[in-house]
Amino acid sequence: MITIVVIANEASGDQLGALLVRALRERCAHVRFVGVAGPRMLAEGCETWLAMEQLSVMGFAEVLKELPRLLRLRRALRARLLATRPDLFLGIDAPDFNLGLERDIRAAGIPTAHLVCPTVWAWRPGRVKAIRRAVDLMLSIFPFEEAFLQRHQVPARYIGHPLADDIPLNINQAQARQAIGVPATAPLIALLPGSRVSEVERLAEPFIETLCRCQRERPVLRFVVPLISPRIRAIFEATLQSLAADIRPAPLLLDGRSREAMAAADVVLTASGTATLEALLLKRPMLVGYRVNPLTWALIKGLRLVKVPYAAMANLLVGRELAPEFLQAHCRAEELAPALLRLLDDQQQRRDIQAVYQQVHEQLRQGAAARAAEALLTLLDQRSTHSQPSEL
Repeated sequence: MITIVVIANEASGDQLGALLVRALRERCAHVRFVGVAGPRMLAEGCETWLAMEQLSVMGFAEVLKELPRLLRLRRALRARLLATRPDLFLGIDAPDFNLGLERDIRAAGIPTAHLVCPTVWAWRPGRVKAIRRAVDLMLSIFPFEEAFLQRHQVPARYIGHPLADDIPLNINQAQARQAIGVPATAPLIALLPGSRVSEVERLAEPFIETLCRCQRERPVLRFVVPLISPRIRAIFEATLQSLAADIRPAPLLLDGRSREAMAAADVVLTASGTATLEALLLKRPMLVGYRVNPLTWALIKGLRLVKVPYAAMANLLVGRELAPEFLQAHCRAEELAPALLRLLDDQQQRRDIQAVYQQVHEQLRQGAAARAAEALLTLLDQRSTHSQPSEL
């Protein structure tokens, strides 16, 4: 039995991990997956050592607040990993948490791989040295990453993006609306306020205020809000109750089902993150709103840590700001609501955006889960061969 420890810290990692677990199981029946998993990986049979939400923190100030707890959890995971001595350790994204684990585990003689290259090409490029020490194989999901990593002596394999394979090239909006119970002809906006507690605590208020402004101006509008977990839903519902208890029609709140919500929508208002890529793959025009702790923002701006022009991966892939970004002080209803309504009204602009997103989707569609599975099995085979004693 092959044992692979997988650690996914957030919803996007859970999505990617589930696809990879499925692809590995198709090629190797005798494999056991354990580690830190979310609902999608659990559904694929991965055993989890602790709730994924315990590791989901983003931002400098936010991490500092939670640092003692996170360090305790990482020490506990390291001890359990060394006691388990799996055949392979796979970290999915979350480089600040996973790379340190990978370095220590690799030093103990356990093969390590990492899925989703840290954005060293965008900010904190010095991290590439830490990556080189930490991983036996980096699985990159964007085409420009492989050459960058290989220039820095990091073993890398470009696999394409698993979500680009998982999401169909052609989206059936009517079917998605039927699945979530939304009228076929109603103008629909999807709100995605994030997958982390810290994100939803900062974005629920401006997103709900945007909903209220839009609905006052267009009473026919409908809103759908997918929420990844009961805890996230409770935070959003509390804010909704305090700001818009009497709004009618009330927004449709979904437990998970973000893909169906976006596929059903005409336009999307989303937090920055993997959701922007998912909206692109679903060919949905979008606005991006985001806030972080003011200290985090001041450090990012003051130290010029970000080396790319856009916050949203959708815009980085396209190479221009097709999804308008409303960051920090600009993430407010007074700016978001008019921009949403303009996008909703401009059908030609939406068609143009969808055509560009279609091209990007086709470029990213590489059979990623299968390629990743083959690369990991090759790594395991190579390490197994090297570890066998030579014949005398």
